[in-house]
Amino acid sequence: MAAITRDVNAHGSDALTVTLGDYIDRGPQSAGVIGRLAGNPFPTPYVALRGNHELMLEMFLADPTVGIQWRPQGGDQTLQSYGITVRHVVGRANLQASELLREALPREHVAFLRSLRNSYTHGRFFLCHAGVRPGVPLNKQRDEDLLWIREEFLVSTADFGKIVVHGHTPMPEPEVLPNRINIDTKAFASGRLTCIVLEQTGYRFLDV
Repeated sequence: MAAITRDVNAHGSDALTVTLGDYIDRGPQSAGVIGRLAGNPFPTPYVALRGNHELMLEMFLADPTVGIQWRPQGGDQTLQSYGITVRHVVGRANLQASELLREALPREHVAFLRSLRNSYTHGRFFLCHAGVRPGVPLNKQRDEDLLWIREEFLVSTADFGKIVVHGHTPMPEPEVLPNRINIDTKAFASGRLTCIVLEQTGYRFLDV
């Protein structure tokens, strides 16, 4: 946020900040992250996209059996950040955890989660969490692919119609290819968070 503020001050205020999802899980402060983002801490207008981890949380609230999938992938850490500790991963424990989470989520956090988009188009760029299905027009992409796809998208050399900016698949360094840009540098494990500044004439990275 500080790096973006410095960049905006240096290059002008005509900017928009877009985050690509996965704000929760695999870290001790998921609730704090959601609380921070819900108030738009950026010096620009802000668009927040949904990641597959936010989707799993939403599904868990609607169907506690999803906890079998979500909780081992960082869901328990998210529950703990809201003050919920549940030892078991199956059965009644998931029902209890889902009910407790529904009660613990502040109204502002619920509103933020409901506001998340699955994609955003800006100029020659198409932004989403995971990627797109090759051969399918961007305006007809399935939500499942936008949030979950990997191999078919990552190996494709197709022209998607716009440059796809995404995360979801961690890499040691950002990937810049003719048809896509991946800025996921595995912050939860590497400690490195990457932002790309997209301009009509090129791009630059902000790393912290």
